[in-house]
Amino acid sequence: MESKPYIESIIEETESALIVERTFRADLNWEELKWHWDEEDRTIKLLEKTDWEFQFDNELPVSFDKEIFIPKGVMHRIIKGNGDLRIQIIKHK
Repeated sequence: MESKPYIESIIEETESALIVERTFRADLNWEELKWHWDEEDRTIKLLEKTDWEFQFDNELPVSFDKEIFIPKGVMHRIIKGNGDLRIQIIKHK
């Protein structure tokens, strides 16, 4: 089983979504943050201010200053900044 570059906790599960909290540690090697796509639509909310960034394929990186909606099957990645990154992810069913 492949290890993940984050620690994840389930916050809530409803009929329409699974809500999790993820923490990416400051000592993470940036090479562990790979381009990927997910099998469901997702919404990401930042839990603590940070300079980490988010990037969709073929787009410039953006800050986590607002919610980010990620459609199913769309390539994206997180770009490492300073400190830990704490986010809430809503995995839409």
